[in-house]
Amino acid sequence: MFEFQLDATAGAARAGRWTLPHGVVETPCFMPVGTQGTVRALSPRDLEAVGARIVLGNTYHLFLRPGEETVAKLGGLHRFMGWPHPILTDSGGFQVFSLEGLRRVSEDGVEFRSHIDGSPRFLSPERAVEVQGALGSDVVMAFDHVIPGGAEHAASRDALERTLRWLVRCKARFDALGRDAVSRQPSAVSGQPSAASRQPSAGNSLNPDPWPLTPVQTLVPIIQGGTYLDLRAESARRTLDSGAWDAVAIGGLSVGEPKPAMWEVLENLGPILPEGRPRYLMGVGFPEDVVAAIARGVDLADCVAPTRMGRNGAAFTDDGPVNIRNARHREDPAPLDPTCDCETCVTFSRGYLRHLFAAGELLGLRLLSLHNVRYLIRLSARARKAIVDGSFEGWSREWLARYQQAKERT
Repeated sequence: MFEFQLDATAGAARAGRWTLPHGVVETPCFMPVGTQGTVRALSPRDLEAVGARIVLGNTYHLFLRPGEETVAKLGGLHRFMGWPHPILTDSGGFQVFSLEGLRRVSEDGVEFRSHIDGSPRFLSPERAVEVQGALGSDVVMAFDHVIPGGAEHAASRDALERTLRWLVRCKARFDALGRDAVSRQPSAVSGQPSAASRQPSAGNSLNPDPWPLTPVQTLVPIIQGGTYLDLRAESARRTLDSGAWDAVAIGGLSVGEPKPAMWEVLENLGPILPEGRPRYLMGVGFPEDVVAAIARGVDLADCVAPTRMGRNGAAFTDDGPVNIRNARHREDPAPLDPTCDCETCVTFSRGYLRHLFAAGELLGLRLLSLHNVRYLIRLSARARKAIVDGSFEGWSREWLARYQQAKERT
């Protein structure tokens, strides 16, 4: 379980396969974000149709509504949202970071006010792990301290140190919950394999125990350090020394820092990170950024950008973004993207899609969201193919040049 097999490399770019309890994820991979137990405007069948094999849920939002106890009573997050494939849950650290003015960070954790009703709430490293244990995701993210991209060295050092201290507490609670879950399984006493020790089924049967999946979850640490190369290197080394992790995440990027600074961080982290573990870059999801990140050794990325952009009438294509609200599409019979195989592109014209947005029809939001998610999944798959067949360097260079030129023309 949680084995990562590296199939091919091309410079720093990597193609691999990550085995998780609910399935195998081929990398590089873009992961759609299902913040509140749903990828906005898309059903699980939509996600399967566009090739998604892993989605994200968010601890902060599911903790507030409906509450992890409710999700657990209804069979865990997989059953709750009708998704039989792998799920990664974010710890809530980024969401808490975004509540500036509504939260207070201390060594114990973060006190904040709910954005829903203003009620006082508290998340600690232990609580974040407990919530994710109840949700039953395949991948549990450690609780980290996120700071703005332009933070000074001293503030970045402080966040790094707190993240490392919180990681120790996350791991202790995660290990304790795993032991408790196994001990509560009757079959563990009888000598038969316990339900908790087996790979969970992709079926839909409700599970009355809120903790059965804890032993087949994995806890993933997050590297911090701002845009300071010395801090990033130190954070990576100390994180790797603190446990036998199945994967490593890179957080605190794409939060306002210049793009060249993000690429420099990734380039410097590459030689430090273990080759045999997947690397997850958090919060990156625009096409040019996905390709650039893959070229620098990133295996997994996630972002709300494809669905958010889609709901606002913007579509990703190799020739730059398309604003479907533009009047020039009013009588355009062409597909949104003639190279795309999604339902939107093989069924509807640009003229029809513009009509949906002009009329305020919800179908338009779904169709552009569907296309954008498919585009990023297909883009990652194209990158994987190029890595495997040895053409990635030329492919990525040509793709980025074409995309940039197209953006400059629009």
